Amino acid sequence: MIEKAKNNPTILEVHGVTKSFGGLKALINIDLSVTQKEILGLIGPNGSGKTTLFNIIAGNLRQNSGTIYFDGKDCSQMKAYQRCRLGIARTYQTPRPFLDFSVEQNVIVGLRYGQDKNVSIGSKNLTKKVGDILDLLGLGSPRLKLVKYLTLVDRKFVEVARALATNPKLLLLDEVLSGLTPAELEDAVKLIKKLSESFGITVIWIEHIMHSLLSICDRFVVLLQGTKLTEGEPGKVVSDERVIEAYLGKGGKKFTEKTV
Repeated sequence: MIEKAKNNPTILEVHGVTKSFGGLKALINIDLSVTQKEILGLIGPNGSGKTTLFNIIAGNLRQNSGTIYFDGKDCSQMKAYQRCRLGIARTYQTPRPFLDFSVEQNVIVGLRYGQDKNVSIGSKNLTKKVGDILDLLGLGSPRLKLVKYLTLVDRKFVEVARALATNPKLLLLDEVLSGLTPAELEDAVKLIKKLSESFGITVIWIEHIMHSLLSICDRFVVLLQGTKLTEGEPGKVVSDERVIEAYLGKGGKKFTEKTV
């Protein structure tokens, strides 16, 4: 972990979280801690429990056991909107914007839903905040366009814009890079880094584009079949034989030795 994360206080603590769906154990006794301004990569094969953990942290699902502390408060039993107002925001792997709203209206919903009580509809403050968020994400031009007419990539950025509008302290990003061109990938990585460094937002990021994660993440946590396989600095984690085997099988080691 780099120095900025080491020296900052813990903002999220997950203790012993377990979640079952009938006879399927999706998460088993997960412990996780994240410091302020840290960018944490949450990785693992499909079905390892990553999105389930996001749903539990954000309050979309309730764990069977375990506790969650955010910014010093026990939010284990809080509803999703209550956690949002504490400062937890998330995006979804499949974007869920309001399709019949404009880009601007989607961001306004985020502003009104989130924790900033100083924004009122029609105020100059609201107009400025909407404009700042859209400009940051390159959505200034289509701000009045209905979201249903946007490309999938632009919808992903609307999803991020709406999450940022809630004024989060912790942002949970679920595969926001899929479908982007190499140039768009580079810009998106720079943006995520800026959110942490310039705006002080802590980020937990699920992504399968490993080189993007390696370029900015302070630390990785690896899930496998609902359990925490390992965690640590990115270079060390991706060289771990258990991680290589989890992703590529037993024959994957030779491949990664040539490419990592």
